[in-house]
Amino acid sequence: MTTPANEGRKDTQDTMVDTVPSEGDAALPDAQRKPSIATRERRSTALNPSGDTPYLVVKELTVQFPTADGLVSAVNGLSYAVPLGRTLAIVGESGSGKSVSSMAVMGLHDRKRTRITGSIRLGGDEIVGLPENELMKIRGDAVAMVFQDPQSSLHPLYTVGHQISEAYRVHHKVSKEAAKKRALEMLDLVGIPNPQRRFKQYPHEFSGGMRQRAMIAMGLVNDPKLVIADEPTTALDVTVQAQILDLLNNLQKEFGSAIVLITHDLGVVAEMADDVLVMYAGRCVEYGNAEDVLARPRMPYTWGLLESIPTVSAANERLRPIKGLPPSLLSLPTGCSFNPRCPYTDRVKGERCTTDLPELLPVDGAGAHTSRCHLPDKATVYEAEVAPRLG
Repeated sequence: MTTPANEGRKDTQDTMVDTVPSEGDAALPDAQRKPSIATRERRSTALNPSGDTPYLVVKELTVQFPTADGLVSAVNGLSYAVPLGRTLAIVGESGSGKSVSSMAVMGLHDRKRTRITGSIRLGGDEIVGLPENELMKIRGDAVAMVFQDPQSSLHPLYTVGHQISEAYRVHHKVSKEAAKKRALEMLDLVGIPNPQRRFKQYPHEFSGGMRQRAMIAMGLVNDPKLVIADEPTTALDVTVQAQILDLLNNLQKEFGSAIVLITHDLGVVAEMADDVLVMYAGRCVEYGNAEDVLARPRMPYTWGLLESIPTVSAANERLRPIKGLPPSLLSLPTGCSFNPRCPYTDRVKGERCTTDLPELLPVDGAGAHTSRCHLPDKATVYEAEVAPRLG
């Protein structure tokens, strides 16, 4: 492992002392943050520049849960790909299928209570249908997940250092001393001061930000090729949020991993993502380069997400939330699942919005930016009506 550039720093306090990133709005309160229409300059050293087969390839993934009330269709025909060195953000409201799809990649669903079809390939190897003992070899090694609530993800009866060491020993035949050394390296790498002392402490002795850093250390201890970060900044104050995002960015450079970032915060998307997948009711409704999706969105649901974000310039204006609630996954609406909440259905001829499921088609007929909507001339509608409201 490459030695961190800041190895020589001296930590004299037990509390976190980090430099807040210099990006102008990173440390502003949530109510004053607005996603830039273009992401910051991406890493020039990103892996896979030739466009070789991405490390994670998901095709037509469907995840269903049989219940006493009926079949819950949590994910429906989801497809995406993530090359090494790039970050894919999966965004959408709660219940849209973001976490369920990523748990399928990790093989964390109960097979007796879940129906999974489609394909999930990691490094070219199919994992759907793998025996549990084979999945355990992959889980935590080739792919790791950082959960949104480190307080419940870390075992309260074991020290943080012990848990990180055990995560390493599961996949490496090494001594306890070698595992401890590796754990100390990871604690230092993620910016936890005084690793020797923190190694012996329990999760409740860590602050929220440090627990999240410990979870990231545990996730990366085996140098995974893919890291899934499920709402990694939830319940953290905005200064610590900025630090965690910067940490993930720096560690991606260090390890060259692919990252799947699950979030509902489009400010985080603008800061972190190379590509964006917008989910609604278990389906992808827009997918493409982050700059294209944020600056030139072509799906009314994406417009609604962008319009729901408060901004400093619109301090005296009322928010424009998306009306209504997401549909029940037990009984999805016919046609476009968003049609009961969409304000543009009257502009589509006939009843297509309620009868025909839109295909996920390239925007403007070409390119990697795709959207799922019957609305004609979406570009004109966005530029004339939506963009002015975004400011």
